[in-house]
Amino acid sequence: MEDERLPEVSGLAATDDGYVVVNDSSDVDNRRRIFFLDRDCAVTRTVRYPSRPRDTEDLARAPDGTIWVGDIGDNDRVRETAALWKLSPGAKSPVLHRVSYPDGAHDAEALLLSGDGTPIIVTKDSGTPGLYAPARGLRAGQTTPLRRVGQFTLPRSSTSNPFSIFGRQLVTGGAVAPDGSRVVLRTYADALEFDVTDGDVVRAVTQGTPRVIPLPDEPQGETVTYGPDGTALLTLSEKAEGESAADPVLLRYPLADREPKPSSSPGAATPAVPDDTRPDRDRAAESSQDLPGRFVGAVALTLLLLVAVGGFAIWRARRRPSGRGR
Repeated sequence: MEDERLPEVSGLAATDDGYVVVNDSSDVDNRRRIFFLDRDCAVTRTVRYPSRPRDTEDLARAPDGTIWVGDIGDNDRVRETAALWKLSPGAKSPVLHRVSYPDGAHDAEALLLSGDGTPIIVTKDSGTPGLYAPARGLRAGQTTPLRRVGQFTLPRSSTSNPFSIFGRQLVTGGAVAPDGSRVVLRTYADALEFDVTDGDVVRAVTQGTPRVIPLPDEPQGETVTYGPDGTALLTLSEKAEGESAADPVLLRYPLADREPKPSSSPGAATPAVPDDTRPDRDRAAESSQDLPGRFVGAVALTLLLLVAVGGFAIWRARRRPSGRGR
């Protein structure tokens, strides 16, 4: 993803013809947008907020195309309210809905939608994230209280990531599958996928047992979503600091034993991906792991050639006529 306006993508959703993304909090005006991308990750249009968001961390896309942006980041836990921005299909700008926690400020980076379209915030509390939902219907121009609807404990993990043990204990993003049958939450190290029954995302996360999908060594993985057909997870890291840092790369993780399912729009195409859909990082790792074997093979071949050349030289020397015969 080469667009200079997208160095810190923190929210990602797939559509039938591309993606929708938002940046983490930014002081740069042209980065504070909702960005629509094509399948090649080129920006096709942007939508402005009517007022400045504070810390957008995730987004969720409803089956009807409504986009919810979670303005829920609070690293210092000082905000009196968090916010949810709702962009309805065809709208020119999103509508702001303020929300407040019942038990003090929380930092959060994951936003989910239940089967009935209710937004669910998953906090970034270490080890045991909390789930919060509006206590009543959201209304623009008012602050809606949240209620704590549950919590869950992150499973133990040894997956390599830039933040070691801490990276395995913090939820940084989430998404619901296109057909609503599964929900995924991610840390800096792994994706945790739960089965959903009757649209009850809260029960799935708080009572279910997740399938753990390693996402090893992503630079700063804060996004996850499903592809349009639900057969793969897509992730994108924030860009590392420094002028020489590589541009973020959209990675695709195929889900085992997952048959393609139709998306919400019949006949819609899925994003184009290579035949080998593993992340490039994994292919590079396999190549590096095979280097010792290649080195041993090369040495053996060299020794064999030296022996052959030596034998040929001896054979030639024995066949060379002596000086006495001349």
